[in-house]
Amino acid sequence: MAQTVNINGKSYEIDVDGSMPLLWFLRDKLELTGTKFGCGMAVCGACTVHLDGQATRSCVIPVSVVAGKSITTIEGLSENHDHPLQKAWLKNKVPQCGYCQAGQIMNAASFLSQNPTPTPEEIDTAMQGNICRCGTYQRIKVAISEAALELGKEV
Repeated sequence: MAQTVNINGKSYEIDVDGSMPLLWFLRDKLELTGTKFGCGMAVCGACTVHLDGQATRSCVIPVSVVAGKSITTIEGLSENHDHPLQKAWLKNKVPQCGYCQAGQIMNAASFLSQNPTPTPEEIDTAMQGNICRCGTYQRIKVAISEAALELGKEV
């Protein structure tokens, strides 16, 4: 019996070896290339997606583990790229090379769903596992704070 997974609201059949990392299933099989390969060891955060709402490093999760679960990638975070985090990222000129940004945003979105009114220290702690080679950490923190305020208005 074929196994399926829900990715960005659509059902997909898992038609690969179960040991394939979710990252490569997303990128190579589904052509969802917003999720990036960084280190391959779940250290840098570039490959972060949501697995049943939780920030998860897709480079080390075998596709066999995700059967029957719900996954959200950066492509599925918002239909028109207008999630408060995405808007705050642009407003604060966070991206430089941009490589880490999808993972940063996905980690921040999961964090804000659990802590909608974070302190600056809580933001620092939550984002520690996401590496930005360009060093835009202060802008990332400001963008997350602004997005938290915007998300609070939506409730």
